[in-house]
Amino acid sequence: MAVLGPSPCPLGFPEVPPYYGLSEGEAAGRPPGSDPLDPTDLNGAHFDPEVYLDKAHGMLKLYYGLSEGEAAGRPPGSDPLDPTDLNGAHFDPEVYLDKLRRECPLAQLMDSETDMVRQIRALDSDMQTLVYENYNKFISATDTIRKMKNDFRKMEDEMDRLATNMAVITDFSARISATLQDRHERITKLAGVHALLRKLQFLFELPSRLTKCVELGAYGQAVRYQGRARAVLQQYQHLPSFRAIQDDCQVITARLAQQLRQRFREGGSGAPEQAECVELLLALGEPAEELCEEFLAHARGRLEEELKSLEAELGPSPPAPDVLEFTDRGGSGFVGGLCQVATAYQELFAAQGPAGAEKLAAFAQELGGCYFALVERRLAQEQGGSDNSLLVRALDRFHRRLRAPARERLGHHLQGLRAAFLGCLTDVRQALAAPRLAGKEGPGLAELLANVASSILSHIKASLAAVHLFTAKEVSFSNKPYFRGEFCSQGVREGLIVGFIRSMCQTAQSFCDSPGEKGGATPPALLLLLSRLCLDYETATISYILTLTDEQFLVQDQSPVTPVSTLCAEARETARRLLTHYVKVQGLVISQMLRKSVETRDWLSTLEPRNVRAVMKRVVEDTTAIDVQVGLLYEEGVRKAQSSDSSKRTFSVYSSSRQQGRYAPSYTPSAPMDTNLLSNIQKLFSERIDVFSPVEFNKVSVLTGIIKISLKTLLECVRLRTFGRFGLQQVQVDCHFLQLYLWRFVADEELVHLLLDEVVASAALRCPDPVPMEPSVVEVICERG
Repeated sequence: MAVLGPSPCPLGFPEVPPYYGLSEGEAAGRPPGSDPLDPTDLNGAHFDPEVYLDKAHGMLKLYYGLSEGEAAGRPPGSDPLDPTDLNGAHFDPEVYLDKLRRECPLAQLMDSETDMVRQIRALDSDMQTLVYENYNKFISATDTIRKMKNDFRKMEDEMDRLATNMAVITDFSARISATLQDRHERITKLAGVHALLRKLQFLFELPSRLTKCVELGAYGQAVRYQGRARAVLQQYQHLPSFRAIQDDCQVITARLAQQLRQRFREGGSGAPEQAECVELLLALGEPAEELCEEFLAHARGRLEEELKSLEAELGPSPPAPDVLEFTDRGGSGFVGGLCQVATAYQELFAAQGPAGAEKLAAFAQELGGCYFALVERRLAQEQGGSDNSLLVRALDRFHRRLRAPARERLGHHLQGLRAAFLGCLTDVRQALAAPRLAGKEGPGLAELLANVASSILSHIKASLAAVHLFTAKEVSFSNKPYFRGEFCSQGVREGLIVGFIRSMCQTAQSFCDSPGEKGGATPPALLLLLSRLCLDYETATISYILTLTDEQFLVQDQSPVTPVSTLCAEARETARRLLTHYVKVQGLVISQMLRKSVETRDWLSTLEPRNVRAVMKRVVEDTTAIDVQVGLLYEEGVRKAQSSDSSKRTFSVYSSSRQQGRYAPSYTPSAPMDTNLLSNIQKLFSERIDVFSPVEFNKVSVLTGIIKISLKTLLECVRLRTFGRFGLQQVQVDCHFLQLYLWRFVADEELVHLLLDEVVASAALRCPDPVPMEPSVVEVICERG
């Protein structure tokens, strides 16, 4: 570095010679040999944009072969100082007129005058439009500046107060932080110690609490207390104090278990009490195998007593009861008790697995065989009688008792399908209400519909597979026609499948029954989804499910069944009600916005309209969102042929002579006419609009219904107000803005046209000074809005 010599750089770095051999101009991007003082050099320090543009303009004229006059719009060869050149800078009107009078005949003078008048009118129109635009902008800017002055003056005062308050808060915060800085850690430690002491207090009071619960017979509460403290006592049992608490609790728990076992062994307790005792003993850690044996032994004792009482009635000495009474007593006593024992056993000892199921099966088979033997003995005593009425009735009841478990299983699966459907609705509600994560969109309505339909169908197939075991070939009673026919027809098809479809329709219709309570809390998207689900069931799903049921169960019973067409009609009616309710709910939402916007505004003293009200923009936005939402599930629908000026029709209505006459106080100077009478006469010849007409299953019909409800609400609200001149003009601007966008959503654009026409007419009838706004101004405001 010493070779380079001292550095003149202020930062102390040595001056390095140019490595690439470039000059300053070449390093700055200028071509070699260029003038560094050239004003047209974009990379130079002396660049002048005007000189650069003049040079570029000259190059363009040179390229196209134009002279100065041709570039300025003058014909070739014309004098730039000609006073008769309209486009020249030295134009003189007197000289121009003298030249025309001398050189042009009368016809050419008339043509020149006509052409000039046309040009003047065009310029006046352009100037008027420019003045309107700039005038509105200037007025808007003036109002904005005035508001800014007032707002900034208030804001300055508020900022001063805020600064003062912030200074006070900062001072208080600093003093509090300084005071509590030393105590913060101590407070945290004390809070942790307090929580620990509360836990320790519970542990130290645990023996007394357990003793009190045992004395009061609150065995369930005592078991819950012991379960909460078991893990802590086990973990700290090496400490003497905790060891003493654990020993006391074990003594009390042993006494509690003894009392529960004593209660369990009491003969007067039934199956529910027995199950509760076993459940508490299992929670106390008693061996499940031992409890299982005791449970079955105790149940055997009770059921054997029932069998002995039935057997005693069959003795030779006392007169035996009639066979009907015997069957009823056996069914309500022994069979009912056996079912309760089986249900409780499955709930308590499900963890035993196949071994526990085998024990229960052997237990039920042994006692059931004894019961059937008694029934056979009692039926044998009826062989000598001539009257078979009681015997037939007894056999019928006995048969019904045996078939009751199959019906109960069908009812159980029906409840499972209903619960699955309600669970699907809950999942849909959560998916619709869940906020959208950043960068992630939730599932759409089409995806949610597919998930619900597939989930319900899979549950139906699972239920059919489960009850199909009752009709397996290896099961002896399944081949009996008296069981199979009724079970498959009335049980599976009618009771399970048809019952679930009707239950699903009733659940869906329940969202439409009370709009003020349940319906108001139902998301509109859920109504739309359920409507499409029911419509899909009507078109294909119901036929598929019933065909699948008939194929699996081979329904051959002659009992009447519900036709497919009846279920399809019920599903379609449910879909129609849901879609109609969706239209009413969405129409009510938009109507509330319009109603509040009309009722909360002072229309007599409102300012001259300069823009479209924000609520009208919100109405268009919400309608567009509804259009997208409905389009996810329903087809487009059919529209009437639209005219080429659909978005401009409002101008012709508001600016036509008929409409202007409506605003005017009289149509002729000598013959005034009542505007109310004219409006009523016009309504006689206009087509009646049915606001709540039936809704069809397509997007156009749904949007038409919502827009009719919304605009009808706007009309009725306008009829209740009085408008000033500017209030009427604001209504005119708002209605034109709605006409620009709403016509594309409805089936017939004339409907929106007529409703908005009536809204403006109603506002004009309620205006003391009905002066409408110029159509061109309305157009400018709406296009700007």
